[in-house]
Amino acid sequence: MARRKASADEPHRQLRPAVSQEARVAQLVSLAYDRVEQRLLEGTASGQEITALIKLGSEKTKLEQEKLKHETEVLKSKKEVLDAAKRTDEMYDKAMAAMRSYVGLEEVPDDPYIL
Repeated sequence: MARRKASADEPHRQLRPAVSQEARVAQLVSLAYDRVEQRLLEGTASGQEITALIKLGSEKTKLEQEKLKHETEVLKSKKEVLDAAKRTDEMYDKAMAAMRSYVGLEEVPDDPYIL
């Protein structure tokens, strides 16, 4: 399908350069939405475009996005718990090493950060 040239009555927007890859993607997505909106208003949107927009606005899609957000929060929480457990284990090991050195079972390490 050939590209059509912008007519004189269509303003050509000049976008400022994006500062990051994510910002660039957001710009392009915004342009795509604007284009589809324009085509919907003109009555020239394809069936695929219309179907895609209907799916985006559906309750199922909204629930799926909400579910993904909650799953992400759960994964972050699990990671925090694992990190805390790891720090606790490290502190326990340091405390045990310090206790052994107090009893005289081991020599005191040169590390000043060990209890």
